[in-house]
Amino acid sequence: MLVGLPESTLAPLQRVQNAAARLILGLSRPSHITPALKQLHWLTIKVRIILKVATATHNIFHQRSPPYLKDLVTFGVSGPQHQLRSSAVRSAVVLRTAEFGRRAFSVYGPDIWNSLTVNIRLTD
Repeated sequence: MLVGLPESTLAPLQRVQNAAARLILGLSRPSHITPALKQLHWLTIKVRIILKVATATHNIFHQRSPPYLKDLVTFGVSGPQHQLRSSAVRSAVVLRTAEFGRRAFSVYGPDIWNSLTVNIRLTD
């Protein structure tokens, strides 16, 4: 739901997360938030959205997701990866299936997935 939203829309959510981190750790308002988020092992809102989409696409690739998600992406060969011999590596590229809008999972999911390194894509 939050995929592809502008920074101005995500900023209030990030401020809530920052306030929660300050409250939990007892920090003052002017203190830097990045070390606090690291101490709590919290990702920023933007990075968490990317992680969730990448995880969903990973589960689709490894046949661990519901059929309605599997139908949204197609794995195949794209670009310079035609030269690769391994079927696992060739299958690691996601092709866009339909463009319902730039925020659709069928568009955003493949963009995030294809930006990952091959080692990460093939990790089980």
